[in-house]
Amino acid sequence: MKIRLGLVVLMVAAVVAVPRCFAADSSAPRVALVIGNGKYPDADKPLSQAVSDAREFADELKRAGFDAELGEDLSGDAMRRAFDRLYQRTKPGAAALVFFSGFGIQSGRQSYLIPVDAQIWTEPDVRRDGIALESVLNELNSRGASVKIALVDASRRNPFERRFRSFSAGLAPVIAPSGSLVMYAAALSAVVTDNDSAHSPFVSALREEIRTPGLSAEEAFNRTRTAVTRASRGEQVPWISSSLAEDFVFAPGVATADKPTAEKPAAATAPVEAAKPAPAPPEAKPPQAAEAKPASGGDDDKLVLALASDPTVKSLTAQIADKPSDGNAYYRRGQVYASKGAYRTAIKDFDEAIRLNGKDVEAYNNRCWVRTVIGELEPAVADCDQALLLRPNFVDALDSRGLLHLKSGRDKAAIADFDAALKVNPRLTSSLYGRGLARKRIGLTSEGEIDLTTAKKLDPNIGKEFAGYGVK
Repeated sequence: MKIRLGLVVLMVAAVVAVPRCFAADSSAPRVALVIGNGKYPDADKPLSQAVSDAREFADELKRAGFDAELGEDLSGDAMRRAFDRLYQRTKPGAAALVFFSGFGIQSGRQSYLIPVDAQIWTEPDVRRDGIALESVLNELNSRGASVKIALVDASRRNPFERRFRSFSAGLAPVIAPSGSLVMYAAALSAVVTDNDSAHSPFVSALREEIRTPGLSAEEAFNRTRTAVTRASRGEQVPWISSSLAEDFVFAPGVATADKPTAEKPAAATAPVEAAKPAPAPPEAKPPQAAEAKPASGGDDDKLVLALASDPTVKSLTAQIADKPSDGNAYYRRGQVYASKGAYRTAIKDFDEAIRLNGKDVEAYNNRCWVRTVIGELEPAVADCDQALLLRPNFVDALDSRGLLHLKSGRDKAAIADFDAALKVNPRLTSSLYGRGLARKRIGLTSEGEIDLTTAKKLDPNIGKEFAGYGVK
């Protein structure tokens, strides 16, 4: 699977979705966590804007009535403790806000906030050391925050990407609970370069807009998007996704209209296409789906119905309606469906992506993997074979085909594919674990145990992941 790297994550999580007058008069409880991580040992130099942005934004939030905690250059343990304190402060109906500036990594369609002491060499390291944005929003939701807002300024190229066999720049589209507002400082696949100013253009514009009396958070973020896009001459275009049912206002008062406003997004706002649009690169198989059980047709329909209001799905569906020949939009929507367990619907989108582009190697690989998960093994073989024909030694397709051989009982063939994948990436956890299972099946017990032990050290959850595939 591929990884999107190069992000600094600014998160604002949760503001109260109470009646408009209650939100506007700022009487709802407001709590915030603001983190600026700039001193990463793996980076060539400290991030010059991360801490200064965090300090200024924390001050701005305090002026807006938030009980804001500020953290600078936090380790993994310190970050987890800070989030725990935020969760404890988040009461039903409260506004909970998180701001993170630093490095982040996208892995398996989730964006992870990276602490300064993270040791990241492989994908399992990301899940071990990083903190998932979706998990933060879901936890805030479970604590009763009526509105969750995540602001993400995470488009710097980070130092970890060169360690992976493949990567994708930019942030992952977040699948957040209802009542969430997410804003990224740049398009999903875009990478921007820091300027020499003390603060990022995104935070500078955002601070100015949230001061406007009576201006809703959505409108403030739309204005921020317009300001950043214009200031960068289209080089940096923020992305917004919203499922808010009520307005939240940072500064009480009567809204002003002295500035041109951007068009208010629907449930999800795709990045404005500017001078240099950067379509999101495809990724390989989404690991979230690995933990889900194969869905029946009825379950699939229920999942699709539930996802119909998801901001990312709505945005991609709108793109497809506007441009039915957009194979990448079908591919990306298929990824979302697969990541949530709507496997058969995901296959339909991969079918369409392949129909539109018969050389879409990633779509073939993903369709192979999804078919393997739901037990359509023979068609899966054809898909993986085609992916490897298009891209020989494609490590993700080798890993996928190894899994389907394992499910089919072709243990020696599985070992051959896992061996080939491990020649490319010796620390590929899924191939190590799969090979360990296959080796034990054919009587190579000690060699298999070594593989399984090594894989579990790299990723303690790998056994649960394979159980989700139906393989033990």
